[in-house]
Amino acid sequence: MQLTWLGHSCVLLTGSKKILIDPFVEGRSVLDTNPDLVAVTHGHDDHIGETIALGKKTIAITEIAKYVKSKGLPAEGMNIGGTIFIDGISFTMTAAAHSSWIEEAGIGCYGGTAAGFIIGMDGVKVYHAGDTGLFSDMKLIGELYRPDVALLPIGGRYTMGPAEAMMAANFIGAKMVIPIHYNTWKKITVDPLPFKRAIERTTDIRVNVLQPGESIEINLNA
Repeated sequence: MQLTWLGHSCVLLTGSKKILIDPFVEGRSVLDTNPDLVAVTHGHDDHIGETIALGKKTIAITEIAKYVKSKGLPAEGMNIGGTIFIDGISFTMTAAAHSSWIEEAGIGCYGGTAAGFIIGMDGVKVYHAGDTGLFSDMKLIGELYRPDVALLPIGGRYTMGPAEAMMAANFIGAKMVIPIHYNTWKKITVDPLPFKRAIERTTDIRVNVLQPGESIEINLNA
């Protein structure tokens, strides 16, 4: 599987299918990624992003799925703790400690609760934590699903910062951690390198700091 961090929380998984998670990147469009499936963690604009314009089948919590369907798109609604299979890809929805609001013109509408995903494709399990603070049940996520890769927000203010994300990485136990949701705007500016050094100095976890648009191959035998 190839994993590409496009920026912010937007990640493209490329294997037997192309899965785009949280299709928003500041200052550019992600329509050219042409995914097979789109997964949305919660209702904020910087996560729903270009979901409607992409026009693809969307996996999201029930409230967001209903919103997507109201715009004429196919959607698969689910909820925390559930698992669905689409074209051989598994999507398990996990809890996230965050808010969710579908920010349409005007006051907007309720977007259900925020969530994360464990996505299984081609023998690899990727945990996208979504926007979240640290919570102790991340230990259960690690024990139950044993993800190979954990995508963790580190920007602070609206999510965990590096100190909390370091504890989250230990709770989850994935062999590889990739930081997300940072340096998009001044309010979430963070240097990820001290986070990388601290984790790699004290654990066997490897941290890959990607540049926006950079890809890596997930090789479980490496």
